[in-house]
Amino acid sequence: MDVIIVVDMQVDLLKGEPKFDLPGVVDRINALAAMVRNASGKVIWIRHCGQSGDGFKRQTAGWSFLPELNVTPEDIIVEKTLNDPFAGTSLLKTLNEISPERVLITGWATDFCVDATVRSSVSNNYPVIVVGDGHTLSDRPHLKAPDVIEHHNWIWSNLITNRSIQVHKTVQLLENTDR
Repeated sequence: MDVIIVVDMQVDLLKGEPKFDLPGVVDRINALAAMVRNASGKVIWIRHCGQSGDGFKRQTAGWSFLPELNVTPEDIIVEKTLNDPFAGTSLLKTLNEISPERVLITGWATDFCVDATVRSSVSNNYPVIVVGDGHTLSDRPHLKAPDVIEHHNWIWSNLITNRSIQVHKTVQLLENTDR
């Protein structure tokens, strides 16, 4: 069984600079979440919970998931307060209970919370598939968003780990549902 982790795809991410290919990323996340659910897998939504004034305070508009995302009642929501969704949350316990064959990782922002999720998943000995076209961010002062994405996909493809880590495009995952 697969698990897909969707990191911080919340309304407040729409503030500020545009996020690279956000509509495409949302569509790909929805397609992969449906694939995982159809194969009796689990969808885990990571929700950042901030403080007053940062846009992610609980029960505010920015805290909500993007309305274009297909979040269902049987999905799992894990709330976090740091970049790493394993730190001080129930994520590790949840994954241990599910015992997935693969953990697919998507979301926002590539170089912060998605990267922390990838590295902690690997550190906790899970076989990881990063969805190479399933994460996004804004341009950074020194790099354009597509370059940051390409750079992180390369880094993740070359991490030294005890478990498998791979980077695949959505179409590859959707075409190979039977593996």
